[in-house]
Amino acid sequence: MTESLFHAYLTRAVLAFSALVFVSLFFIVAPYGRHTRPGWGVMISNRLGWALMESPSVVVFAVVYALGRNALSPMPLALATLWLTHYVHRSFIYPFRLRDAKKPMPVAIAAMAITFNHINSYLNARWISELGQYELGDFARPHFILGVLGFVGGMALNIRSDNILFSLRKPGDEGYRVPEGGAFRWVSSPNYLGELLEWGSWALATWSLAGLSFFLFALANLLPRALSNHRWYRKTFGDYPPRRRAIIPYLL
Repeated sequence: MTESLFHAYLTRAVLAFSALVFVSLFFIVAPYGRHTRPGWGVMISNRLGWALMESPSVVVFAVVYALGRNALSPMPLALATLWLTHYVHRSFIYPFRLRDAKKPMPVAIAAMAITFNHINSYLNARWISELGQYELGDFARPHFILGVLGFVGGMALNIRSDNILFSLRKPGDEGYRVPEGGAFRWVSSPNYLGELLEWGSWALATWSLAGLSFFLFALANLLPRALSNHRWYRKTFGDYPPRRRAIIPYLL
């Protein structure tokens, strides 16, 4: 079997798995963050869990990318910069800003995320630096320009929303409050909306099935999570803003 064929089969396996995850998460709420609960085995700290989960998307991606024959070409370098900018922040900055760093996370959840991030990093890094075909002219293509703008905008929304959530708690405070300001005026999970915008834009910028598979997997995870968070907010806070939606302003 050639690597191209292996890559294609693995990408399609991620697409199929995304559908399974999407359906499952409407029946099972992933037990981390505000939804943490017993019965999921050995626990580790939230901070350690996030760092372990996300770091393969830096390390594995960088190694696989560097092995590609097109690793020094301008277009792949631009795409890799987008990916690594997101994941360096997500792996080595975000976890150390968590106010609830001692809150437990199941090892099983971290292990599943680590496994997926290894596969996903291989698929996307190998595509852009080896298996895909990119030229200088692609910088002027509408899908690349829109993809870059969407990615940067999505990352800004994601970080801005996280900053609002961080500001709700002082050191040692473990309670929850209703977030206000920014895109929280319209939705309960603008941080998830920002991330979906990032990976939808990544799929557009890379113009690849690997990028699309990642976006659909992110959607399968984050959409049910956003709906669960929205229900939790409305159940927990009697004065929760009634016009606020879960993840898509005015719609959902």
